[in-house]
Amino acid sequence: INLNGYFHFKVTKMAEDTVLAQMIRLVETAQSSASPIQKTVDKISSYFVPAVIGISVLVAIIWLLAGPEPPLTHAIISAVTVLVISCPCALGLATPTAIMVGIGVAARKGILIKAADSLQSSAQIDVILFDKTGTLTEGKPMVNNIKTFKDNLAILPLLASIEHRSDHPISKAICAFLKEYDNNIVLSNFENLSGKGLIAQVNDQHYFAGNLKLLTEHQIKLNSEQELYIESLGSADETLVFFANQSQVLAIITLSDKIKPSSVQAIRALKSSNVEVYMLTGDNAKAAKSIARELEIEKFEADLLPADKIAFVKKIQASGKKVAMVGDGINDAPALAQADLGIAMNSGTNIAVESADVVLLNNNLNQIAEMIQISKKTMRILRQNLFWAFIYNVLGIPIAAGILYPFWGILLDPMIAGAAMAFSSVSVVLNSLRIYN
Repeated sequence: INLNGYFHFKVTKMAEDTVLAQMIRLVETAQSSASPIQKTVDKISSYFVPAVIGISVLVAIIWLLAGPEPPLTHAIISAVTVLVISCPCALGLATPTAIMVGIGVAARKGILIKAADSLQSSAQIDVILFDKTGTLTEGKPMVNNIKTFKDNLAILPLLASIEHRSDHPISKAICAFLKEYDNNIVLSNFENLSGKGLIAQVNDQHYFAGNLKLLTEHQIKLNSEQELYIESLGSADETLVFFANQSQVLAIITLSDKIKPSSVQAIRALKSSNVEVYMLTGDNAKAAKSIARELEIEKFEADLLPADKIAFVKKIQASGKKVAMVGDGINDAPALAQADLGIAMNSGTNIAVESADVVLLNNNLNQIAEMIQISKKTMRILRQNLFWAFIYNVLGIPIAAGILYPFWGILLDPMIAGAAMAFSSVSVVLNSLRIYN
């Protein structure tokens, strides 16, 4: 609230272009989309309506031929009663009401489910694959040390200049650590190799900043001093970045990233739900093993490139299991798209959020177990809706047709049939609202 001063403001986006408006549109689209089970119900309904009309005509003919006096009156009343009581409203409402409520409940809890089929897939997940950096960890690594093997004055400004060209969290951490060094060295032929690191040229010399895979690809080897230094590192969960020229390693950077407070609790909750958990990372095996142990994850894969993550997702899918992938970075986007269910953190890159089927708006991993519970509850109530809608018609149509008349002389009044039809629709809606509880 501005009381005494003044300010200028510039509108950069209209209301319909804001993040909130986009989220609202996504939820509305998801609530109106059809799940696979809805498509099956729609197909059944396409046969149901002609069948009921046929039954109504058949009932009228039977009453005309074999009914009591006056036959025409009984025939018309019975035929109309069959049409009234068999109105497929309950059948049509059974699925969309449950889907709409389920997606709405998830959205209230900060879980954006983009489509109805994603809600159904969430209830069927057998395996969840977690990316490490930015998903299980804070995604804000900090440099612990930079060990140089040449002159600092020459190496560190060069390293700062190369890392400054990348927006990767590791690059940002190194730049923050080297903020007092000039990063304006002119580079040429700069490359950002996903899952490996950076390459740049200064004058006639090529420089490399990345993992061991990058060094191996360019036949750059560690000397004995550097190997001893790596062995002497005390913390097993440190990430190593190597800075080298075409012939030798110039520096080794060690970084560490904090585990999110919600990670361990989320992993335990998923395990208790009989969901198999894996951790996937491009980090080295030593660091991956240490973090996996801390997170109580028994299965992990290290030294993975983006293509390796996709291959691992396909491998699990080939075993017949439904796979969910959780990630936040550009490297995770292909795997998110390949998985049966892609889950992205809202703090992640735009491409990861776009590739995912579900977005965790609060970046809280505990929401995954909550999402699975909401999905399972929604699908359970949806099946209850379908069961009662079918049972209602199976019992109601014969009674409306007059099956009780030969035994007890009972004919269903069309007004009672109308009330029963209305009650069936209301009961489906009320049952769907139980998802809120």
